[in-house]
Amino acid sequence: MASDTNTSWKTTVIISTSPQCDEPSQILAQQHRIRRSDNILSSSFVFPLSGTAFLLVTLEEFSAKLENTELFERIEKFMEVHRNSFLLLQAPVYGKREWDIFSSVQNRFLGCNLRVIPVHSTADVVKGMLIIAKATSKPNVENLRDQMSLACAHIVDHSPVWGMLQEIQF
Repeated sequence: MASDTNTSWKTTVIISTSPQCDEPSQILAQQHRIRRSDNILSSSFVFPLSGTAFLLVTLEEFSAKLENTELFERIEKFMEVHRNSFLLLQAPVYGKREWDIFSSVQNRFLGCNLRVIPVHSTADVVKGMLIIAKATSKPNVENLRDQMSLACAHIVDHSPVWGMLQEIQF
C-alpha cells in the first residue's frame, strides 16, 4: 500500500556521499530526485520539502560497552542541525544486544527531538523515510490535518455521551 502512495509523490532528497547511503540512494533514485552532498553529516538523508532528516546507523557501529562517545557526538550534532530528526538503527535481526542498544540510545536522548526507529533492511530504511517524509510534507500534512478534524467532528457528532448532554441541555 505504501508503494502505491509513493508512486505519485515525487520529492528531492539530499543524501550524504558516505558509502552507507549508496544502496538506499539507488532505491530512492528510482522515483525521486537525488542530490549528493559532502556538506551534510555522514550517513544522513534530508527531505527539504518536509523538513525531516534521517541518520542511518548500523548497530555494528556501537562498541560492546555501548559507550561510543564519537557516535553519540555525531548523533547530537545531527540533532542540533535538524529540528525534525529521526535515527534509523539498522540490524538484520533484533536480539537482546540489539534491543539493549536501542534502549540505551532512547534513554540517552529521552526528551530530545530525536525519534529512534528500528529497521532491518535497506527496503525498511527507504519505506520508513518515505512514509514519514510524505506525511510531513506541505500539501499532505494539511490534508491529513483536515481529515483528522473531520474524523474528530464525526466522532463527537455520533457520540452517545454528546447526545445525552444535549438531552439534558448541558
